Amino acid sequence: MKKGPLTPKGFRDITPSLAKKRREVIGKIAEVLEELEFTPLETPTVEFAETLKGKYGEDEKLIYEFTDRGGRKLALRYDLTVPLARFVANNLNVLSPTFSRYQIGQIFRGENPQKGRYREFTQFDLDTVGSADVAEDAKVIAAGIVAIRKLGLTNAQMAINDRKNFEGLSTQDIRAIDKIYKVGKESTEKRLLDFIEKVKPTGDLRNIFQILESKFGLKEGVDFFFDPTLARGLDYYTGSIFELKPNGKPEDQTIGGGGRYDNLVGMFAGRTIPAVGFSFGIDRIVELLP
Repeated sequence: MKKGPLTPKGFRDITPSLAKKRREVIGKIAEVLEELEFTPLETPTVEFAETLKGKYGEDEKLIYEFTDRGGRKLALRYDLTVPLARFVANNLNVLSPTFSRYQIGQIFRGENPQKGRYREFTQFDLDTVGSADVAEDAKVIAAGIVAIRKLGLTNAQMAINDRKNFEGLSTQDIRAIDKIYKVGKESTEKRLLDFIEKVKPTGDLRNIFQILESKFGLKEGVDFFFDPTLARGLDYYTGSIFELKPNGKPEDQTIGGGGRYDNLVGMFAGRTIPAVGFSFGIDRIVELLP
């Protein structure tokens, strides 16, 4: 029997049964976010290349860039955060004093496909822009935990750290620490292992943990935990950083991540606008559900 053309490597069709399952997951997460007063937003799939470049560090090479017939240098969006920053910079009236939004959209990255990782995938983001108060960090973290509980992943926990814990370290050292559970402690320099053993939650993290417990009824060691090895790769994080782990272990494949990024929106707006956000990995989450 003759078959039709194949899809490009890292791209796939979503079958009806899988599409239905994804829609159910997205709907349940959206319900949680709207209860927490996040509002929906949509931005274009295509941006000017210069809007995206210079925001992702070494991962910038994964951006899909192209030139259109008018000679304009364009790119497929790499995430939903930089487009949010562009939107806020062009619509500062939405800050009153904060703007909390969620967005679902397709993301494109030219990386090596593997299990649970594709070159086109769906992100589900939530962010609060306009406040430096760690209460907003706690709200975003709580939203991620409450939503994943609603989906039935009862063992999932949020790993949390603070980028300030790495001040004074080289970029190379930070990346090595972030990969400890991937390469193994035996392949990590002893000085870095000694370093992370001494790292403790910062004052901001202690405040976040207190709010998670007192306001949202979440428990350390059950719903979230401190992970001194967590660094996250994107260069724009400035404070708290967090990743959702399906079995509550640092070595788990991440099914969502985020953090505070107080300088990114200001790159476009010309003034400091603090922000904190989180992104669900919809494809990975769906794969974990029965």
